[in-house]
Amino acid sequence: MPETPPTVVILTALALEYTAVRAHIRDRVEHVRPEDGTRVEIGRLAGTPWSVALAELGEGVANAAATTTQLLTWLRPQAVLFVGIAGSLKSDVAIGDVVVGTKVYGIHGGKWTPEGLLARPEAWRASHALVQAARSAVRDMTDVRPHFKPIASGDVVLADARSEIARQLRAHYDDAAAIEMEGSGAAHAAHLNGQVHALVVRGISDLADAGKSGTDATGSQERAAARAAEVAMAVLRKHGPRDATTGTAAPGTASGAEEPSRGGDHIDFSHGTFHGPVVGKITGRP
Repeated sequence: MPETPPTVVILTALALEYTAVRAHIRDRVEHVRPEDGTRVEIGRLAGTPWSVALAELGEGVANAAATTTQLLTWLRPQAVLFVGIAGSLKSDVAIGDVVVGTKVYGIHGGKWTPEGLLARPEAWRASHALVQAARSAVRDMTDVRPHFKPIASGDVVLADARSEIARQLRAHYDDAAAIEMEGSGAAHAAHLNGQVHALVVRGISDLADAGKSGTDATGSQERAAARAAEVAMAVLRKHGPRDATTGTAAPGTASGAEEPSRGGDHIDFSHGTFHGPVVGKITGRP
């Protein structure tokens, strides 16, 4: 029986984010979870032993939490990454930069009083191992301007820097460098799982202000998604899977070189944890 390769799940919310990550994944095969119809494409990242399961979840914290839980139960990955775009909350975090979330805030907890909102923040810290892999990876990425900072996450699109929610972010989440809509849901699901490394990687596509629509129209979202995907792939080349016998992490591969061919450049996913029927196979390279 062929050995099932170690798995990492990469989550995206938007189609353009999915496309950016998909461009890096080879030999993709679509799988369907019979219980609920959840679909992923499973392929490989060249130069690594990882089997990569790529999912497009749609927008929103609750949706991200529920679907991430389903995927973790189904695929039993060693790591989960949420990769996509975000708005900047800091003057020194520019469009095109990448924020690696050292922790993710759930921003909607609180109590409204006559004095205003008394915040009751929730936060989930990123995997230390994945943050360390990211710090190592970006040192050699001279075209990437990275920030290792917290990320704010909630069901809101921020397009007004003078809004009440913007003021609340500055008052209660002042260290957050970016805002997005799904990371806290995925991070919470990973935390409850207890056995999986988790990391959020976001490319900055706008400044979370009144100019957002005009900035998006320039193609900034596609460029930011591509940059986040590049960083995520570099992280996986640094972060090796746990050894099945010892439970320790193997060293990653920094070179990004092609891995040796496995039986005609194909991985057999017919055994192991991927029980959904194969409904389509992409044989070409991205």
